[in-house]
Amino acid sequence: MSATEFIRQLFGELPTLFQDEDELRRLWSRPDTRQALLDTLAEKGYGTQKLKEIGRMVDAEKSDLFDVLAYIAFALPPLSREERVASHRDRLFSDYDYRQREFLGFVLDHYIQDGVGELAQDKLPRLIELKYQTPTDAIAELGSVENIREVFIGFQARLYESA
Repeated sequence: MSATEFIRQLFGELPTLFQDEDELRRLWSRPDTRQALLDTLAEKGYGTQKLKEIGRMVDAEKSDLFDVLAYIAFALPPLSREERVASHRDRLFSDYDYRQREFLGFVLDHYIQDGVGELAQDKLPRLIELKYQTPTDAIAELGSVENIREVFIGFQARLYESA
């Protein structure tokens, strides 16, 4: 199957997964619903690797997979991950104290470097270990485990808001 055929086929499947740009943003802005969408795409033959290949074809290899899907489904111009963070920076940090902003900056650096996989819930323990070495040290800096989880999940909705 050619790349063009693959994109046409994917374009035909996307409306069954999300109806409009707002629904895609809503699904993508939470790690659990994003993972469910990625799992559904993979079941239909559009795994993460194939989406990354499409990203390269449409000159969006430094973009979030959200941007690749939004480009295919709605012809939205893709942003690089760095542009996405820069354009949302004020909103991303607006409700957090300096320690939380420092942690989120660390998370966002990993996101810019490695992609949306760094925002998955299962990455949180590794990110905490990299930044603070132990959960106890992270709790001392950021508050309870629930608070850390809320910060990690909460900022992601802002990252995918329309500009």
